Amino acid sequence: MAVDGQHVVPKGKKWSVRRAGASKASGVFETQKEAIRKAREIAKKQKTELYIHGRDGRIRDRDSYGNDPHPPKG
Repeated sequence: MAVDGQHVVPKGKKWSVRRAGASKASGVFETQKEAIRKAREIAKKQKTELYIHGRDGRIRDRDSYGNDPHPPKG
């Protein structure tokens, strides 16, 4: 997880919310939906990015809640 922000990642059969570079998860949830809800709440509060990973570990979606490094043009 090289990209700063909150990441929703698979953890066995559950889903973990973790800040980039953190050794411990902010929380572990039964469903991805629950994990996304918590990660979005944290990302909004911290004004960071939210990255949602699929079961394969690859980023499948993202949202920005603050300092977007690639804001839309024009």
